[in-house]
Amino acid sequence: MKEWYSMIKFICYERCGTCKKAEKYLKEHGIAYEKRLINEDNPTYEELKEWIPASNQPVNKWFNTSGTLYKTMGLKDKLKDMSEEEKLHLLASDGMLVKRPILIKNGHVLKGFKEEEWNELFNR
Repeated sequence: MKEWYSMIKFICYERCGTCKKAEKYLKEHGIAYEKRLINEDNPTYEELKEWIPASNQPVNKWFNTSGTLYKTMGLKDKLKDMSEEEKLHLLASDGMLVKRPILIKNGHVLKGFKEEEWNELFNR
């Protein structure tokens, strides 16, 4: 069993408002988790290659399209000409390109914070 599969992981950026709301949710519901700062320990290519299919979302949905780095790199126009492999390597190159927070529980991967999705995952 892979390590990411068996424990609750919360991957976030501390200055992100959505991440703050998500962490508040975890604390208010008494959910224990392992916290990882995406700007200090960005997801690896190997992790993304497992997490993205587990999220049931395409790789393009994993880009932080509102982020400064995404905009300055002009990725809106460049992504359409990139392969999935190239996109995975790009996401793995800098955590600030990755949409967050990321929550991993028992092989389920949620990206972003939608309270109804989190309630469903935690049976609330």
